[in-house]
Amino acid sequence: QVQLVESGGGLVQPGGSLRLSCAASGSIFSISVMGWYHQAPGNQRELVATITSGGSTNYVDSVKGRFTISRDNAKNTVYLQMNGLKPEDTAVYYCNADLRRTSWSPVTRYWGQGTQVTVSS
Repeated sequence: QVQLVESGGGLVQPGGSLRLSCAASGSIFSISVMGWYHQAPGNQRELVATITSGGSTNYVDSVKGRFTISRDNAKNTVYLQMNGLKPEDTAVYYCNADLRRTSWSPVTRYWGQGTQVTVSS
């Protein structure tokens, strides 16, 4: 079994910062891409940022310059540092990981349970 557990969400004022963490555990052979998505009420889940095992990153335009994604491969953990938060960043944030459970397993995407981020004064 594989689990992704997120932490670090909460309530923050506009302009503030939060750091999200997501740790993958269980029977894992390798993880290729890890990422963060968010979903606001009434909206679809949308990409925020991704990072490969080699450290290449990709961001949606709305967070460029404000958010930074990073990962610790030894800990199977991905982070999202969010600075300059805006009310429109309010959403449930989900992490995911594209991983193989064994060397012969197909790549499968796993999701965390989500963590609420609320930006409000």
